Amino acid sequence: MATYQYKLPSPYSVKQPPPPKEDEIYYKHLEDLRLDSKGTDKVYGVAIFGIGRAGTIHLSYLVNLRRVNLLYIVDDDTNKLQKIKSYYKIDTSKTKLITSKEAEQVYKDPKVNFIVVSSPTYTHEDIISDALKAKKAVFCEKPIAGNIENTKKLFDLADAVGQPLFSAFNRRFDASYANLRNRVRAGEVGRVLTVKVCSRDSPLPTIDYLSVSGGIFHDCSVHDIDQLLFSLGELPTKVSALANSNVPDIKNINDYDTVSIIMSFPSGAIGIIDLSRQCCYGYDQRLEVFGEKGMLKAENRSPVGNLELFTNESIKRAPIDYSFPSRYGEAYRNEMDHFIEVLDGKAKLLVTPKNNLAVSKIATAVEDSVKEGRVVTLTWTADEMID
Repeated sequence: MATYQYKLPSPYSVKQPPPPKEDEIYYKHLEDLRLDSKGTDKVYGVAIFGIGRAGTIHLSYLVNLRRVNLLYIVDDDTNKLQKIKSYYKIDTSKTKLITSKEAEQVYKDPKVNFIVVSSPTYTHEDIISDALKAKKAVFCEKPIAGNIENTKKLFDLADAVGQPLFSAFNRRFDASYANLRNRVRAGEVGRVLTVKVCSRDSPLPTIDYLSVSGGIFHDCSVHDIDQLLFSLGELPTKVSALANSNVPDIKNINDYDTVSIIMSFPSGAIGIIDLSRQCCYGYDQRLEVFGEKGMLKAENRSPVGNLELFTNESIKRAPIDYSFPSRYGEAYRNEMDHFIEVLDGKAKLLVTPKNNLAVSKIATAVEDSVKEGRVVTLTWTADEMID
């Protein structure tokens, strides 16, 4: 009875504290429980181009998303289209499975409100241009186009036709990174001194993919660069990078597999990126922000993070997430939900044209630093500044 004096009143007799705001999944459950439509019941017609690495993730969400009607699936592998029909139990009276040669159907169909572009990189520019000219909104896997000039032209076209063009950096929609960013911006660690991004890929991408990916700087490092910009809200004035090709097959396609990048920001912060195309123990994704008042960090996740084995010889924990679909699966869903909220008029694009153009400019500077063996100085106009 020694602790009876500390007995609390019945929890039903006192007001309970709200769930932690970080538990977004529970809040979504409450929304589903309330059947909360947030004031809109509009359903959007959608077409998706390309069912590959990212396209498969988007397709698996779209087929079950109540806010969309999946009207077209476009892929040039007709055998794959038949497998998609069988696997997802596609009703072809509602969803057409076509190749890119038949894509004009998509652009002419007034029921199509937006297009998801997850086809090979070299196809993005034409699909986006055709979609915008047909006044369709566009959700596109990066990059928008092959160079900064053409990317800007497409953003200008989107502005001219009054449709959003969204090239998502999915890590912005990861709950841990978003929470870290918000706390950094709220001043919890004070003035930021260093930001470190660790990004080590798993599994090793195929050579077929890497050959058409656009290279490690514009295909891979852009995500890490964007994490720095997202966390700090400023643009670097100097970048320096070193890169090596330790995998012979990657060297044979004139690409790199191991990259280190350092950036200097006007506030005095230093950005550091540790990037690799291969990692034997899983998909190593970490972000650390160190400031004058402390440190915030987002560590790796595990599929069964609460499982540990204790013996007299060692302590073993479950492995970290193995790949990007497992680590960022929720982020992919969040970014699609965000895009629909933009179409609803309830949100502004979290990734703006300025964000995209700035990341591309920095990635080009990083590539130049590696090729020319020098520190690259960057200058920015007032029109290029990000929030």
